[in-house]
Parts: sequence; structure tokens; C-alpha cells
Amino acid sequence: MVVVKEFELCFPQLLNISCRKPMQNLAKDIFLHVLLSCISVLTVILNLLVIISISHFKQLHTPTNLLLLSLAVSDFLVGILVMPIQIFHRRSCWFSGNMLCGLYGYSSFFLTSASVGNMVLISVDRYVAICDPLCYSRKVTLKRVQLCVGLCWACSVFYNGVILMDFMKNPDRYNSCYGDCVVLITSIKGAVDILVTFVGPVTVIIVLYMRVFVVAVSQARAMRSHVTAITKGSSVCVTKKSERKAARTLGIVVLVFLMCFCPYYYPSFAGEDNSASLEFSVFALWLLFCNSCLNPVVYALFYPWFRRSMKLIVTLQIVKLNSCNVNIL
Repeated sequence: MVVVKEFELCFPQLLNISCRKPMQNLAKDIFLHVLLSCISVLTVILNLLVIISISHFKQLHTPTNLLLLSLAVSDFLVGILVMPIQIFHRRSCWFSGNMLCGLYGYSSFFLTSASVGNMVLISVDRYVAICDPLCYSRKVTLKRVQLCVGLCWACSVFYNGVILMDFMKNPDRYNSCYGDCVVLITSIKGAVDILVTFVGPVTVIIVLYMRVFVVAVSQARAMRSHVTAITKGSSVCVTKKSERKAARTLGIVVLVFLMCFCPYYYPSFAGEDNSASLEFSVFALWLLFCNSCLNPVVYALFYPWFRRSMKLIVTLQIVKLNSCNVNIL
């Protein structure tokens, strides 16, 4: 009984197999809880604004925006399902049983990989739009994009089902005590997961966006070479400005992706155990989740139509009759 008084157990009636409840500094715990809750709420709000904007306004029903909508849906689900559970589990024991533990682990993997898949599709769309603009409308149709989005989600469901098959069959096999929920995969599957959800996507995104940047700069310089001597000075300034904007957009997209994903996968590349540092693993996991909060900022907030639609949504103008036909572009 002396042992029980020294710390609080998840299940006091199970002295030998119960987990200890996390003991943290109260001030630090409150700060982290508020911070993480704000990230979760912001993720939900930003992605919900993108979903409402693209779904409501008919002018936004384009192939490119369908990809943004799919990305926003996956990130919205991360914010409203995965993040709150992770916040609760960080400061408490797992009381929901093995089945929900398995579903939670699967949903977090599945939604994250779906988000990454949508980012890859967006980079492909931008590549075709810039590098082959004359054939873009023929190659990128609404039906083809719908098919690609469906395949992205279906592949994510199937892939994560295979990766987490052993875990889903026995969700508590890696739990050290009763009241824990640990998601682990074998080293071979972990290596495959790194290639599929990090190395592959980041390679595709960097290569395609670098190609987009090179083509955009060459097009701008070609336009500059055809201007008259009278407008040459102003053309140089405009061209340089467009080049800087393209480089800045490229840098933001790649930097955000690397910033959010590298810490999470760093231990695997360094040959270290993910659980070696609990604080670092929690930080890396939440940085990965933050990608779902930053995606609507990176991929939608820079669009003028999103800022206009956000204003109409916040001011409740969308409840007016025929508001879906408003000129938003």
C-alpha cells in the first residue's frame, strides 16, 4: 500500500499491471494543454473555412480547388479527431479500451498519409499548369481529378491497413502496462513507411516545384525580351518581382513540409529509438500534426479568392439567397 501512495495508478485495483498516471508540473501542463488546444481549434477553423469556401461558391468548383478541398478534409479530420484525443492521452491514461486504441492509431496514420498524398497531387497539378499550360484543360479534367482523389484516399486506407495489420489485430501487444496505448510497427514496415510517406513525397514535391520555378522564371524572362524599349525598365522590375514571388512560394511549401516531417522521422534515419526521448517524440508528433494547421495557410490563404470567401463566411453573407453565385474570383 505504500507504493500506491507514492504515485497515482490508472487502475488502482490492478496494482501489478496498471500504468502510472503522468505526473507533470501544473503550470507547464496547463500551458501545453492550452497551446495544443489552440492548435487543434485553429486547424479545424482554417480547414473548415477552405471546405465551406470551395463547396459553397460555384466559381471555385475547379479541378485544382478539388485537390485543395480534399487536402482540407483530411487536415480537418486530423484537427477534430486525432489532435483532441492526443491532447487527452498526453495528460491522462487510456481508458477507452484496445479497440478504440487500434482505431485511433489507424486513423492518425491514415489521415496523415492522405494529407501527404493530396500535397503530392497538388504539386503535380501545379507542374502541369505551369509546364504544359496549353494542354492543362485537356489533361486535368474534373473527372480525372476526382478519380485521383479517390485513389489517394483508397490507397491510404489500404496502405495503412497493411502497415498496421499486426497492431490492429492486437492493439495492446506493445503496451507495457494496463492503461497505455502504444502504436509501433516493425523495422521493415517502418523503413517502407519512411519511403512512402516522407522520402517519396518530399522528393516529388521538391523536383516538381523546382521544375515549376525554372519554367516560371524562363517564361517571365521570355516575356521581358519581347517588350519595347519604352516599357523595358518597368518590365524588368515586374519580372524580378514575379521571380521572387515564385521563389518565395516554392521555399515556403518545401520548408513547411520539411520542418513538420523531418523531426518525426529523424530518429529513424539516425538509427535511434523513437521512444528514447519522450519529450522529443511528443514534440515531433505535434510538429507533424501542425502540418495540418499550416496547409490551409500555405495552399489557400495566398489565394485572393480564399480571403474574399473567408470574409463572406465570417460576415454570414453566404446565408443570403444565391450567395453561391457571387463573383469570388
